[in-house]
Amino acid sequence: MTQTPTHQPAATASPASGRGPQATARFTVPAKHPMVTVLGSGDALLRVIETAFPATDIHVRGNEIAATGDEAEVRLVQRLFDEMMIVLRTGQPLTEDAVERSIAMLRGEDGTGGDASPAQVLTQNILSNRGKTIRPKTLNQKLYVDAIDQHTVVFGIGPAGTGKTYLAMAKAVQALQAKQVSRIILTRPAVEAGERLGFLPGTLYEKIDPYLRPLYDALHDMLDPDSIPRLLSAGTIEVAPLAYMRGRAQPVFTKVLTPDGFRPIGELRVGDLVVGSNGEPTPVLGVYPQGQKDIYRLSAQDGSSTLCCGDHLWTVRTAADRRRNKPWRVLETKEMIGRLRAAHARRYELPLLSAPVSLPEREVPMDPYALGLLLGDGCLTGRTTPSFSTDDPELAVALESALPGVEVRRKNRADFTLNRVREPGDVITLENPVTGALRALGLLGTRSSTKFVPDDYLRNAAPVRLALLQGLLDSDGGPVTQAGRTCRIEYTTTSAALRDGVIALVRSLGGVAYSHRRAAEGRPPGTARGRRVVHRHDAYTLDIRLPEGVAPFRLARKLHAYTAAGGGGRPMRFIDSIEPAGRAEAVCIQVAAADSLYVTEDYLLTHNTLNDAFIILDEAQNTNPEQMKMFLTRLGFESKIVITGDVTQVDLPSGTKSGLRQVQEILADVDDVHFARLTSHDVVRHKLVGRIVDAYDRYDDRHGK
Repeated sequence: MTQTPTHQPAATASPASGRGPQATARFTVPAKHPMVTVLGSGDALLRVIETAFPATDIHVRGNEIAATGDEAEVRLVQRLFDEMMIVLRTGQPLTEDAVERSIAMLRGEDGTGGDASPAQVLTQNILSNRGKTIRPKTLNQKLYVDAIDQHTVVFGIGPAGTGKTYLAMAKAVQALQAKQVSRIILTRPAVEAGERLGFLPGTLYEKIDPYLRPLYDALHDMLDPDSIPRLLSAGTIEVAPLAYMRGRAQPVFTKVLTPDGFRPIGELRVGDLVVGSNGEPTPVLGVYPQGQKDIYRLSAQDGSSTLCCGDHLWTVRTAADRRRNKPWRVLETKEMIGRLRAAHARRYELPLLSAPVSLPEREVPMDPYALGLLLGDGCLTGRTTPSFSTDDPELAVALESALPGVEVRRKNRADFTLNRVREPGDVITLENPVTGALRALGLLGTRSSTKFVPDDYLRNAAPVRLALLQGLLDSDGGPVTQAGRTCRIEYTTTSAALRDGVIALVRSLGGVAYSHRRAAEGRPPGTARGRRVVHRHDAYTLDIRLPEGVAPFRLARKLHAYTAAGGGGRPMRFIDSIEPAGRAEAVCIQVAAADSLYVTEDYLLTHNTLNDAFIILDEAQNTNPEQMKMFLTRLGFESKIVITGDVTQVDLPSGTKSGLRQVQEILADVDDVHFARLTSHDVVRHKLVGRIVDAYDRYDDRHGK
C-alpha cells in the first residue's frame, strides 16, 4: 500500500478542551486490492475501526482513506491499516473479529505492551482442511504455538475458550502429516460428575465417551472424517482416559533381566538396574502399580513368551517395513490381536539384542570351554575317573590345555580319561581336579539326561557364556549347510535342563534357538560303533542362529564349514500368538535406555514409554500430583507433550491437590519445559465468555480465593 501520511501543524489544545495535538494521515489502497476487502462487506470492518477510535474522523474517497484526530490515535490507526494490508497481501481474509483483536494488540490491551505485530499472528497458518484454516488469533496464542515447536513439554494454562486444546490438536495433526511423529495420543482425566462410572449404563467406551467427546470433535474439524476410524483402529491416533492410558504393564511376578539375573518386575524400585536392548544395564526411572489388569500371553515362534496387559507396548516391524527400510513401529498388544498373519506368514518381527548381555564376571571352578566339552561328551557319573569321548583329537588337546593339573589320556580310538597329574610327594588320596570342580558345580553324578548349565556360567560375562556354548556346540552340535542359504547350527541333547541352558546362552548372546522334541517311545534303535542302542530318553534338537560376529565353534572343521556357508545370517523372531491369560496384579516401569527397551522373560525386548508420539493431556487441572508425575515420566524419545488446563476449574474431590497447580512449582526451572499462559483476552469464543472470566477473577480477588 502507498502511504501518504500528512500531519497537520500541531496545535496545543486549551486545557478546557481536553484534546491533545491533532494530526492527519492519508492511505492509498492499491487498485489490486478491492476496497471491500479493506473495509468489509457493507463497511463492517470500517465500523469496527470507527467504534474503536471514536475521537478520530475516518473518511474514504475512492481508494484513499484519511484519518484525522488525536496524534497518538492517528498513529495507531495508521499502524492498524499497515498491518491489515500485510494480511491482505498474503491472501488471508480479514474478519471483524480479526480487526478487533488487531486493535487490542496494538493498544496493548491483551497484556503484551502494544509491541506485537497483528500481521505476524494472523498470517501464521497451522493447518488447512476442507477450506478451513486453523491459525492463532492472539499474540499469546501465537507464543503458545511457537513454544510447542521449540520445546518438548509445553503447559498451556488459561481459562476456557482460549484455544489451548484446539491449537495443540492442530499442531499434533500437523506433526503427524509431516511425519515428525508416528502417532497421536489424546487423553483426559475422567473425573466423575455425580455418578460413578461403574454404575452408568453401557460399555466402557460408552461410559467414557462423554469425557472424550471434545477431542473427537476437534479431530473431525482437522481431518477427513472418513479417515478417522481407520487411524483410530490402526493405533495411529489413540484417544483414552488418563486412567486407562497408564496401563502399559506386566504382572508383578513377570521376570525382568537385571545384572544380578532375572527378578520379578514387582520387586523393582526406582534406581534399580535392568538390561536394555544393547545388553548394557540401564536404570529404572519410574515404577507405577496398575492394580488388577486383563493379562495376555504373547508368544514368539521360537517358543519364547511373556505376560503383559492389552495396552503394553511392543516395538515391531513388518516385512514391508523391512523392504522399504522403514523404522520400527510401536504397537499395543491389543492392536496386534487378530492381525498376526499376512498371507499365512507371521506379520510382526520383534527386535533382538544388538549386543550380548553384559553381566559382571564371576569366578568359576572350571574353564567354560572345557565345561562345555564335558557337558557334551563327558562322563560325569563320579563312579570312575572322569572321561571324554570324541573322534576329533583336536578337542582332546584343547580340553587338556584348558584343565591345568589334568592329563587327557587316550584309552582307545575315541575315548579319553582325565587323570590328575601327579607330582613327586603327592598322596594317592588327592582328589582329581575335574571331580572337585564338578562336585562344586553340582554336576558330579549327572548323566546325559540330567546334565545342566550351572547358574554361575549362565549369569556370567559374555566371553564366559560364549566359551561354554562353543564347547557344547563343538562336542554335540554342528553346522547344517543348505545350498543358497546361510548356515544354521544344530544341537542335540537328551537333557531338558541342558536344552533350556543352551537356549538361554544363545538368547543372551543375541541369537535365537528353535526346539523340537523326538520322543524315545516308538523310535527304532540306533547303532553306535556297531552296537545296537535303545533310546531311553526323549531327544531335544535345537536349530540355532547366532548374530554376525559371534563364532559358534572353535573346532576347525566345523568353523570352516560354518564360515564357508556364509555364517548364520540374521537371526529373526516373530510374534506367533497372543492369547488371554486371566487377570493379575500388574505394574509398569520406565527405563532410561535411549530406545526405552528392556529385557523381559525369555530375552524378549519390550517397553512401555511413548516414543515417536505427540501426546496431549487435556483438562490437566483434574489430575492429582501422582497422575501428573506418572504422565510426564511416560515421555519417550522423539516425542512431544502438551498439557492443557484451567487451574480455576478444578473438579477434584475436596482435599485433593491439583497436579497442574503443583507441577508449576516443581518444573519452573527445568530446561525444555515451557509454561504458556493465556488470559481472558485470548478467549476466542463468544465475547461474553471473556467478560465472564474477568468477572469471576474480580470476585475471587475480592474474596481472597
